[in-house]
Amino acid sequence: MNRTLVIGDMHGALKALQQLIERVKIIQNDTLIFLGDYVDGWSESAQLVSFLIELKKTNNCIFIRGNHDDLCYKWLTQKTYNPEWIQHGGQATMDSYAKLSQEEIDIHLKFYRELNNYHIDDQNRLFLHAGFSNLHGPHREYFDETFYWDRTLWEIALATDPKLKKTDIRYPKRLLLFDEIYIGHTPVSRINQTTPTQATCVWNIDTAAAFKGPLTAMDINTKEFWQSDPVHLLYPDENGRN
Repeated sequence: MNRTLVIGDMHGALKALQQLIERVKIIQNDTLIFLGDYVDGWSESAQLVSFLIELKKTNNCIFIRGNHDDLCYKWLTQKTYNPEWIQHGGQATMDSYAKLSQEEIDIHLKFYRELNNYHIDDQNRLFLHAGFSNLHGPHREYFDETFYWDRTLWEIALATDPKLKKTDIRYPKRLLLFDEIYIGHTPVSRINQTTPTQATCVWNIDTAAAFKGPLTAMDINTKEFWQSDPVHLLYPDENGRN
């Protein structure tokens, strides 16, 4: 049976991704949906992107754009950055790109340009990095940045009373548009979780791989999930985004 697997934020943790792929036993018939934030944190951001580019040659991959990916692309193309980006993993990304040739970087730029802001499958399931704000849906969103910076979608899902009926006028309209929504961006460690977490129809797959959590992949049909070792154990001489 073909699986659709959704993978959370990786932040340069190539070792965690390779370990996860081995544990999931990914085959060519699987569809892999990556929720973004491939860079910034651990030391192998550029190498991880190269790995993903090669992976797409043999597997059906959908790559979503994360806020850190957008920041990295702007640095690569405009040579501009802010101190906050450096502090939150950007320096490790810059160091990793120093090891690549210009030809390799050009291939990466194409990868970044072709990232998807969101993806909707044929079962009305939405995949995006962070959220959307337009009550009519992501296709009516005013600013693309919302797709990879917004936190209000997750906050609303967490704050919604699970006993509240969908027919109630107080039920958030954004949560009625899709059967399921898959996001990353906000680590579930903030609510003391270490595994994929559901609130209403929203599943958060960011299990804090940028910090001290594992990297996670989940089968969206069965809800079975797999995890790498806690990523900081795979990079014992580094701090990630701590």
